[in-house]
Amino acid sequence: MNNSDHRSSDEEIIQSVLKGNVDDFEGLVRRYQAHVLNMVKRHVPDRDVEETAQEAIVRAYRSLSSYRGKGRGFKAWLSAVTIRACYDYWRKTYRSKEVPLSTLTDDHKRWIEKVMAEESAQGMREKAASDEARMVLDWGLSHLSAEDRMVLELVHFEELTGREAAELLGWTTTNVKVRAFRARRKLEKILQEMIEEQI
Repeated sequence: MNNSDHRSSDEEIIQSVLKGNVDDFEGLVRRYQAHVLNMVKRHVPDRDVEETAQEAIVRAYRSLSSYRGKGRGFKAWLSAVTIRACYDYWRKTYRSKEVPLSTLTDDHKRWIEKVMAEESAQGMREKAASDEARMVLDWGLSHLSAEDRMVLELVHFEELTGREAAELLGWTTTNVKVRAFRARRKLEKILQEMIEEQI
């Protein structure tokens, strides 16, 4: 099925690739490249988006034989591969990525105080929309484990259900719910301690 086009189903292309027509994988790359890039952009710093997206595509190709065509289809499977590539990015680079406290301005500190006063996850998501908020959150998230960071971003900032996040991360739904709750508490504590240090 060389020169696979968008009229071919994902499953047809996958079967062709698995039969040895490796060039047909390019059809899937073209079809889902923007999807992968958009997912990675939500979880990885801009400077590392392309490399991480490429890593996700390579992983998908290498593990294509593990795709069984079940569940919600290839796009959902590729989404899980992509999220795990983002997760591994943070596992590898996390300890060296820290935003120094000195880079946070008075505006950043005021934002933290507003977040700490707002108990709801909705309030946190709304406040997370600004650039200064993103810097503060990156600073706070850099003090969490890679697991805590990913589950917090998926559940609290992207508003995925526990089940959806579990499918992407390859965890149980219970594990996602427990870790998301604990991760949010850890982040709040980190931000609170930062405020107290500045008083």
